[in-house]
Amino acid sequence: MAWQIKNPILVPFDFSEHAMAAMEKAVEIADDPSQVHALHVLPFLVPSEPGVVWGTVDDASRIEHAIAAMAEALPEAKFGKICLDVRLGDPGKVAAQRAEELHAELVIVGSHGRTGLSRMVLGSVAERVTRLAHCPVLVIKLPHKH
Repeated sequence: MAWQIKNPILVPFDFSEHAMAAMEKAVEIADDPSQVHALHVLPFLVPSEPGVVWGTVDDASRIEHAIAAMAEALPEAKFGKICLDVRLGDPGKVAAQRAEELHAELVIVGSHGRTGLSRMVLGSVAERVTRLAHCPVLVIKLPHKH
């Protein structure tokens, strides 16, 4: 018997191959692709960051560009009519909040599988979502390439 999810599925999407694998799994198990919500989270811009000229880049244009990039990366011909969403903030926290808002039945997140210092410095969105989400979280990890 195939696993078919009838309620919303949230997929945090960072354009990585891990996120793409999570999206493919979500579309596979969703009863209807329109129940799949791809979420990309942009960090807040700090005006003192090098290369950022305050006032030249606004959040609305960043969100608009991210939506366009998502539409290109997740074509309707391959994935169906999935929902594209872009928010600002901490990816793990925002994903958990969005899952709750959607009353998601499942979150599917790709894992980069970082360990050691890189994990300490970069953190783990998958781990944070797993801790904060109100619903089950399926973590997709790709096999290591040798």
